Amino acid sequence: MTAAEASWPAEGLDEEPQGPVGKAFRLSAADSLSLGNAACGFLSVCVLAWSAVTQLQSDLPFRPDQRFFATAVVLLLLGATCDLFDGLVARRFRASAMGAELDNLADVISFGFAPAFMVVAWAGFSHRIPLPLVLLAAGSVLIAGVVRLARFACVKTKSGDFMGLPIPMGAMTVVSIVLLFEPSYLAIAGIFVVAWLMVSRIEYPKPKGNLAAVVFAWIMINVACLTIWAAELPGGDELIKVGASMQIALVAAIPLRVLMFKHEQRKERREAERLG
Repeated sequence: MTAAEASWPAEGLDEEPQGPVGKAFRLSAADSLSLGNAACGFLSVCVLAWSAVTQLQSDLPFRPDQRFFATAVVLLLLGATCDLFDGLVARRFRASAMGAELDNLADVISFGFAPAFMVVAWAGFSHRIPLPLVLLAAGSVLIAGVVRLARFACVKTKSGDFMGLPIPMGAMTVVSIVLLFEPSYLAIAGIFVVAWLMVSRIEYPKPKGNLAAVVFAWIMINVACLTIWAAELPGGDELIKVGASMQIALVAAIPLRVLMFKHEQRKERREAERLG
């Protein structure tokens, strides 16, 4: 045995971990919000699963209960609130070494897996749509969300806006389709469109400053509407339909506005080239 071979185990034991290992284990205030986001997504899935299990155990056909659905959606909205503020808190105070990774992992749970599970709970037991198609639609939401987050971590746009529909907005749009429509092929097609928008190259504005305040107010209004709807108070059905319709219209309007803007830009360039 050579001297180098004899010294190999000791050299391996003497090596120190590289990088800011100590700092990586310190959670910041922003990390606590990210973990709160993940917990909200997990509890949302638990609420829906508990609703399905209890009904199926009683030998009753599963029908989505609006109280459980409303609770699940409120939890997702609370997760979206945590997600909205964790970046602001990180910029205002400090971010930990693993803040960005925690944020993405929490988003996968709350805005990828939870809405995908909601699609299964909504249409998987209805017998109106083949189960494989329901699972494909739910899987497309999850996979598109994962790809969207991975691309966000790697690709930065020149404008600083989001490339593709942000995953929290995508999740809320899927939820709006679930709340607004009965299971149908048209509604499933809408879910596929939302998944495509998340991985598209369409740029969506990033909520900063006044826009962030508007987004927060929009979330709080939705929570209030869902509470009224779940409590079966007068006007609750109308409120939930209006809120869900506005969410779908907002997501559909932004790509149309972007396409119109690009068309106008191309037209102006052609005019400039013709005059030049």
